[in-house]
Amino acid sequence: MSNQVTVSALERRIDMSVPLAEIDQDVENRLKKMARTVKMPGFRPGKVPFRMVAQNYGPQARSEAIGAAVEKALGEAVRAQNLRVAGYPSIEPKEAAAEGVLEFTAVFEVYPEIVIGDVSGQQLERPQFEVTEAEVDKTLDVLRKQRTTFTAVERASQDGDRVVVDFTGRKDGVEFEGGKAADFPFVIGGGQMLKDFEVAATGLKAGEGKTFNMTFPEDYHAANLAGQTVEFDVNVKAVEEPRLPEIDAEFAKSLGVADGDVVKMREEVKANLEREVKRRIQSRLKERVMNVLIETHPIEVPKALVEQESAQLAENAKRDFAARGMQTKDLPIESAWFGEQATRRVKLGLIMSELVKTKELHAKPEQIRAIIEDFAASYEDPSEVVSWYYSQPQRLAQAEALVIEDNVVEWVVGNAKTTDVTTSFDELMGNAA
Repeated sequence: MSNQVTVSALERRIDMSVPLAEIDQDVENRLKKMARTVKMPGFRPGKVPFRMVAQNYGPQARSEAIGAAVEKALGEAVRAQNLRVAGYPSIEPKEAAAEGVLEFTAVFEVYPEIVIGDVSGQQLERPQFEVTEAEVDKTLDVLRKQRTTFTAVERASQDGDRVVVDFTGRKDGVEFEGGKAADFPFVIGGGQMLKDFEVAATGLKAGEGKTFNMTFPEDYHAANLAGQTVEFDVNVKAVEEPRLPEIDAEFAKSLGVADGDVVKMREEVKANLEREVKRRIQSRLKERVMNVLIETHPIEVPKALVEQESAQLAENAKRDFAARGMQTKDLPIESAWFGEQATRRVKLGLIMSELVKTKELHAKPEQIRAIIEDFAASYEDPSEVVSWYYSQPQRLAQAEALVIEDNVVEWVVGNAKTTDVTTSFDELMGNAA
């Protein structure tokens, strides 16, 4: 028998009891089953006296019987009351139980009831951009700069040149730590050195040098130098001007076009840009849609689910640090740091699950195939990548989850007040162009 009490919006408390006679009978059945195979010194398997089996294995059998009885009683109570338990129940035995029964209390949280909200009044902006030859040219310029080579020249250094220098810094006439280097290369205007240092190295030829004063910024990372004025000696040992590669067959080959066809190279660059533009537009739209879902579904979520998600996010962070070569054993990464992010993720997970079920937004096989083929398109052998995805259910599940997210986004976009807004290439791509 059981009795449910609502503690809060999501927390429930159920008082239950199980006749001790049922537990005693289960204990006896378990011991009889053990007696058929249990081994003890001096006895053949299955021939150990029942009294000795009970003496040695009685506590274990009783613990298992009580656990099974509690689990069965709770399961029946939850099903009878049509409750969806979130997380793991906390079981509290009652000390002052009635004679002949085991009484206990189960405390747990339930999933919230979610009613799909009205998104028709929500304003959504959908970014729009069409890749043209101008964006291809801009991207090729970036790719050329990434392949810049430097050639020695006899003239004085200027902006964009790479210089190789020896330098020595002194504070109050004394050399300071980190203020000295030999054969040190840097590009003038590249931001590797402080602006005043770059200015001092500009206009000098190989073999020339100068002495100058420089004041470090107040927020400089080395506290002993922040805001301090020091003296530097700098000697230029080489001046090298940048040379950008021509857009020719060799350049095309460096980008993976085996036959060096420049036209084919431009087509591939454009196709990659279009995929990236599509991905970024979808990512921005998805973020706005998720905000709409949070705003239109003000639900409370089970603490147990938030704690589980926080722990998972903390574990993901540790794995990420480890992948970057950091020692994670002593990193003080606490799951509590991820509470806000975890709450949002749990809310969205519950809302989207209900939305998918209610509006039948499940992923179709052809949609999963399409998104995998889109992933694979940028690889040298797309068919091999497609086979890789279909070789493991876990990889397919990841693709399916992305399709479901896209279906949810499409549903919200179709039901909200959505307007298309043209954006710029630079704004959309940032520094990734």
